[in-house]
Amino acid sequence: MEVVSFRIPKKLKKSMKEVDINWSEEIRKFIEAKVREYKRRKALEEIDAMLSNLPKAEKGTAKRYVREDRDSN
Repeated sequence: MEVVSFRIPKKLKKSMKEVDINWSEEIRKFIEAKVREYKRRKALEEIDAMLSNLPKAEKGTAKRYVREDRDSN
């Protein structure tokens, strides 16, 4: 595992010591969640970009396809 350090105010550090929480684990979970959120957002942006390049379907196209499928059975 890698080590990451950052600075916090003394008052916050003191408050953290008063609470029985595994701060390393909590911060690790928070960072992992933020990274997942960022990757999802980027993936959605890429999907949106791909979809915006597709030609628009005429109004009623989906309805026509559903009707054709139902009628073929």
